[in-house]
Amino acid sequence: MLDSSSPPPARGGHLPMALLSLALLLTSAPASRLPHTDHDPHPPMTNLRMEPGTRRLTWDLRGDVSNISCTKLGFHTKAKKGRYCQFFVLDKCATSNYTVKGTLVNGTPFSSWIQYPKQAGNPGAAAQGLRCQAHDRDFLTCRWEVGREAPSDVQYFFYLQEVSSHKKWECPRYTADALGTHTQCQFDDLSEFPDQQYHFVVNGTSGGYTIPCNELITSFSDIEILSAPALTANCNESLSVLTWEMSSRYHRNFDYELEIQQLSKMSFLLLNPGTFTVRIRASTYRTVGQWSVPQHFVCDREKGARLHVWLTASLIALAALLTVVPAVLLCRRYLRKLFPPIPHMKDPMGDNFPTEKMTLWEASSSPTQDCPVAEVQVVRAP
Repeated sequence: MLDSSSPPPARGGHLPMALLSLALLLTSAPASRLPHTDHDPHPPMTNLRMEPGTRRLTWDLRGDVSNISCTKLGFHTKAKKGRYCQFFVLDKCATSNYTVKGTLVNGTPFSSWIQYPKQAGNPGAAAQGLRCQAHDRDFLTCRWEVGREAPSDVQYFFYLQEVSSHKKWECPRYTADALGTHTQCQFDDLSEFPDQQYHFVVNGTSGGYTIPCNELITSFSDIEILSAPALTANCNESLSVLTWEMSSRYHRNFDYELEIQQLSKMSFLLLNPGTFTVRIRASTYRTVGQWSVPQHFVCDREKGARLHVWLTASLIALAALLTVVPAVLLCRRYLRKLFPPIPHMKDPMGDNFPTEKMTLWEASSSPTQDCPVAEVQVVRAP
């Protein structure tokens, strides 16, 4: 082993052949592709590498390895056909460890890992505190601070890149600090950006230094700031009707919180509101929006009181009418059952009742008829 504390060999000195071979091996292999194994001089898996275009972690398999899987920062996935692992999002700026694990034929576990991406330059010179907000429906604003160890000639540039398609948008408008260094980027039209995952990236340049990048990986719905709904009110003598309209590009379902202050009391039912102040905000399951500017409304209570009395009297009269009419109709129904009408006399000539049996009397030749008469005698008792 080489002692790191020992001085380097003098100019023109000779290194042992074994040490020279080891030094050539270490300097010839890229650090981002050099696999790290568990002390196996003949690993069954070699040439571990990341393919940015396909987002695949691939390797060359020289032995029989089963149950191969990959891990990155807690994300775990199984290998495809034993030849690669598919990742859907790759960091562009932050270096991460990608680990591949498997089992050899004899049951021995096997693992190898690489770091990707391999960043160069001083991390203290990169843009710091990157944060982005989608706001007012159509605007995106991203801000950052100059790195504490950035050189005096540093300049930063921002771009968006869609994760799935790799489509890229450069910043259209920058805001600079007093030294002319870009510290903010703004997009004024988000109509062409669907709600998908994007890389929000700030690169740095300098004449004599390499500046690492800084990034966010998120979707627009996660960074959208909900604007306050547009609130309007129609106020008459008796009540106030509040309506509002919500505008958002990346959300559709909202809950609303309405705050009404009336004489220092909270209220949600205003039949005769008088003077009151109201404000409103919207929220979703993941974020709470901004409060609207408080709006002040004045309604005439005296006119409202007279109108309220008139409406109350009208409603009472209408209720009484609706109660009496059914009662009268119901009484007529029962009166007919208690006192049925007297049937009219039938006219055999005028009334046509085909089911009636009628007998026709014919006039006799003699004007009178002789009826048998029995004589009755009254006998007194002795």
